[in-house]
Amino acid sequence: MNVNIACHGCDLLIDVSELADGSIADCPRCGGFLTRFRIDAYERVVASSIASVICLILANSFPFLSFAASGLESVMTLLSTPGSLWKHGMPVFAFLVAAFIIIIPAVVLFLLLAIAVPLAQRKSRWWLQPAAHLLFKMQGWAMVEVFMIGVIVSLVKIMAMATVIIGVSFWAYAAFSILFTFALANLDRYQCWNLIEELESE
Repeated sequence: MNVNIACHGCDLLIDVSELADGSIADCPRCGGFLTRFRIDAYERVVASSIASVICLILANSFPFLSFAASGLESVMTLLSTPGSLWKHGMPVFAFLVAAFIIIIPAVVLFLLLAIAVPLAQRKSRWWLQPAAHLLFKMQGWAMVEVFMIGVIVSLVKIMAMATVIIGVSFWAYAAFSILFTFALANLDRYQCWNLIEELESE
């Protein structure tokens, strides 16, 4: 049976029914990415999502960075970052930071597991469609990698002025950002919707 997908760039219909494991479909007209098929995609998503949850818990349980300068020492945790902004009279920025680096990523991880576990078991669940809709809307708002890049850039400048000790939380969040990105990358939107519709029609 032919399964056609429309290219997001030029609307050309392409048959992607014969994709082998690990194959990527690109548009022959404009070269745009269409979909990637992996037999074990959902098992990969589940494994990396669970590992991400563990790393996120660790990242919120230990010191993130410690600074020492002129005999004074300051310890920063991940949770204290929005708290410091709140104390300095910036509640909106405090909420946004907390949302982008902790709350939204945590919700996205929950949605990933809620979708990937049933799909890995090839079982239909009533929440699959609403969870998938919410996930694909929210995933662009999880700015985990942006936060890590900002921290690294800041460290380069701070190291010239103070002694910086990198804590367990920093490495845990760095691992979390990699695993989180890997989990999202393995959930192909087209393949996800295709399997949800297939399971619901059985």
